[in-house]
Amino acid sequence: MTSTSRPTSIVGIAGNIKRPSKTRVLVETVLDRIEATYGTKGSLFDLLDAPELAAAWDFSGIKGRLADVLRSIQNADVLVVGSPVYKGSYTGLFKHLFDLVGQDKLAGKPVILTATGGNDRHALVVEHQFRPLFGFFDAQSMGTAVYVNDANFTDGRLTEPAALKRIEAAVAELKPWMAARQT
Repeated sequence: MTSTSRPTSIVGIAGNIKRPSKTRVLVETVLDRIEATYGTKGSLFDLLDAPELAAAWDFSGIKGRLADVLRSIQNADVLVVGSPVYKGSYTGLFKHLFDLVGQDKLAGKPVILTATGGNDRHALVVEHQFRPLFGFFDAQSMGTAVYVNDANFTDGRLTEPAALKRIEAAVAELKPWMAARQT
């Protein structure tokens, strides 16, 4: 890294409302792969890290940990986002969190899209729900998204080889942004 560059800020957001969470494990697995590939450690937040979220109805209600999480999202160089799937979409509080992000704050930002569900019935959620949401922000969603289901986990760890391969592919797609940050 040259003296003119600053460390790359990578932020993971897991849209779960409980711990332990398969979604948190998925986002954490992606962050671990980014660290192993590029040597950059990320920060991980889930909705439990912003207990004020449900009470924030507009920008004037943003305070406490919620303000910290939103600042981290908006200042991140790279985002890894994930949510459990309910009724064919991301969680309502996940969407509410991004409703509070400034419209221009994610423009051009690379985003890895991930989701978890009980079975493959919801596998297209990343294409039909996540891509339009982050497209609204003019973010750069990576071409490879990662959807996993309950059967892809063993003893609380993501172990399914095809899912791990998709994570590797999504992380590899960050290379142009990571290289640009280090010049």
